[in-house]
Amino acid sequence: MRVNALDHVNIQTLKLKETVGFYADVLDLEARDPPPPLDPKLVQWMYDAEGRAIFHLTTPGSIMGDGGRRELPQETGPVHHVALNCSGHDAMVDRLTSLGFEYKLNHVTAIDLKQIFVRDPNGVLLELNYFTGNH
Repeated sequence: MRVNALDHVNIQTLKLKETVGFYADVLDLEARDPPPPLDPKLVQWMYDAEGRAIFHLTTPGSIMGDGGRRELPQETGPVHHVALNCSGHDAMVDRLTSLGFEYKLNHVTAIDLKQIFVRDPNGVLLELNYFTGNH
């Protein structure tokens, strides 16, 4: 198991339009609709010139695990989680289980992405992403 790269940063906001504008105008990132089932009226992904989705801009309650909340989460602040592009999905599941960590599994079938969500000791939510070929 290894971490290959930082995948993206998810920022939750009550000002989606303004935030999209900031990243487009200031950092020259391109806003694109997210993959289904995410609602593009509530979520936008900001891509760099190489076609990488660097920032996921989301409104409260728009992504899995939010429990339908409509206010910014206090436990993480405006940054919801840090995502890492990883290899070795099964080895990580085995490692987390053997170490006694709680985690949540997800599979985004539309883009064949396996995910593991786990919190660090400080409560920071990590999204470990395993794309096709890195499972």
